[in-house]
Amino acid sequence: MLVKILKSKLHRAMVTETKLHYAGSIAIDSTLMEAAGILPYESVLVADLNNGSRLETYAVPAEADSGRVVILGAAAQLVKPKDTVIIFAFGYYTPQEAEKLKPKVVVLDENNKIKIVDSSS
Repeated sequence: MLVKILKSKLHRAMVTETKLHYAGSIAIDSTLMEAAGILPYESVLVADLNNGSRLETYAVPAEADSGRVVILGAAAQLVKPKDTVIIFAFGYYTPQEAEKLKPKVVVLDENNKIKIVDSSS
């Protein structure tokens, strides 16, 4: 049996823009994706701290070191620019692997620059 466990998250990312008329997804600065171990087109859960909305989509890389976090497609109805979000990535693990897993938490500042990378939480 496999269980779904948090593998990493980008904590307190600020949404830099939204684009409603787009096929859908979330564009994330590729440096941030790499720091959190989020792969291109990987499924992510986005929680908006400003309004409580949650949505599932997939991540696409934005320009490295740009600080961009762009909500694309229908999700732009749920999240607005300057909202603070948490972007979660999950993996499927055996119970034995899950016992040893330490999710990587990448804490961002107000400009979407990395403040802390913590693998001990």
